[in-house]
Amino acid sequence: MTGYPEKCIVWGAGSWGTSLAVHLSKKVKSVALWVWDRQQFEDMKCFRENKNFLQGVKLPENITLFNSFNDIPFVSELWLSVTPTQFLRELWAGISPLCKKETIIISASKGIEKSTLLLPSEIISSFVKENKVVVLSGPSFAKDFAKGDPTAVVFASEDENKARYAQEVFSFNNLRGYLSLDRKGVELGGALKNVIAIAAGISIGLGFGPNAVAAIITRGIREISRLGEILGCKSETFSGLSGLGDLVLTCYGEESRNRQFGIRIGRGEKMEDILRSMKMVAEGVPTTLSLKNLLFLHKVDMPLSYSVYTILYENVSPKKALEKLLSRSLKWEHT
Repeated sequence: MTGYPEKCIVWGAGSWGTSLAVHLSKKVKSVALWVWDRQQFEDMKCFRENKNFLQGVKLPENITLFNSFNDIPFVSELWLSVTPTQFLRELWAGISPLCKKETIIISASKGIEKSTLLLPSEIISSFVKENKVVVLSGPSFAKDFAKGDPTAVVFASEDENKARYAQEVFSFNNLRGYLSLDRKGVELGGALKNVIAIAAGISIGLGFGPNAVAAIITRGIREISRLGEILGCKSETFSGLSGLGDLVLTCYGEESRNRQFGIRIGRGEKMEDILRSMKMVAEGVPTTLSLKNLLFLHKVDMPLSYSVYTILYENVSPKKALEKLLSRSLKWEHT
């Protein structure tokens, strides 16, 4: 695998998918961007802009929009999957027959499927077993990235050549990519940080300041690492871009959907009302349910993460959950 691809298909036109499509269009000759929602598709065709999710960023002329699988404008050697995790299975059931064995697949979704506890790349791999999927993850708000802020991400796969190829294709202008062979660890960090970000938001909604958020970040990354190590991931992965890096951004960044969701929970709003009012998916909400099942399955002690579950799914008040956390027996730090 050498040189740059002539064509690329991006599956998903949310904020991150759109910003990555615009980024690639500066290097790749032709980019096709799949838009699931018909009305959004018509609006984007009309205005050449994703007004729903990435307002103010014009789509270059070499980006072709399409809405139906039957209207794919060309065959491509590079596919980028950027669809919310809970909808990935439906998407790949439809598009996998169109994917060639030599196609490089990059997954930029974050989350854990509720019904199977599979990570995004594992869902994709169940449909295209011949293709080794590369994961793209890291601290990357789409709006800041699209406006040109320096952004660092990690590309991970057990196939080093494919990960390196993706790294070289994407790393230009304001994006710098790093390499990892720990695909599961990179995906796990990117998924579970959303649960911790909800916890950070809840603490802010309760009126607490940076002390509480710093404690949540520090103990949160310890919990993520604890589960990751049991699942065979490398411990250093969680101190990297997809672990600590993404966690800090999501807990402190005002653009974070999961943080904003948590703030509203902390202020007393109901989960169902918040979700109905949100345009974009807060992946941490379904991931919290998946995480609860994982920690029970593997008998992992993750009290902070479990507290988020009890608040969202067992109607425990944030104040009661906090009291229970603070009254736990005292321990050594690195246990």
